[in-house]
Amino acid sequence: MAPLSDETLLAGMTAGDQDAASAFVRRYQARVYGLALTVVGTPAVAEEVAQDTFLKAWQHASTYDARRGRVATWLLTIARNTAVDAVRYRHEEPMDPDVLVAVLTPRTPPGTDTEAAITLRELLAGLPPEQARPIVQMAFQGLTAREIAVRQEIPLGTVKTRVRRGLRRLREGLEVRDG
Repeated sequence: MAPLSDETLLAGMTAGDQDAASAFVRRYQARVYGLALTVVGTPAVAEEVAQDTFLKAWQHASTYDARRGRVATWLLTIARNTAVDAVRYRHEEPMDPDVLVAVLTPRTPPGTDTEAAITLRELLAGLPPEQARPIVQMAFQGLTAREIAVRQEIPLGTVKTRVRRGLRRLREGLEVRDG
């Protein structure tokens, strides 16, 4: 007997079939856990993310639309978004981006960092604060440009422009070339 298709398993999940849900989890558990572990970096958190992913898949199985992509893509997108949210909310007290910039930019004793890391810190310290702050918030707090705009009460386009200009200066300083 041929294995059931992903779409058939999702239809079963929509109908509340626990056997379909079990088969679906068995089919995708390794991929979902692997993706979660790659994003969050901690096995215990990755397990939670995987559980949340399958719970969301169960709850939203009826929303799957085959015209928009494969079941695997749909499920792994749920897993990725759940893992990113876990990273964002892992820290109970977010660190002030100005403090992060300061922590990242001090001179370190010789031999403790690579030349590239020292150069990056110096370049980051050389950016105007309005460019360094959103770059740090994106990289270390996982915030989106929209979230930064809301927090700083500035237009979304302004945040995007500041990030783009700051990243351009960092690339130029590191002599990174596209392509």
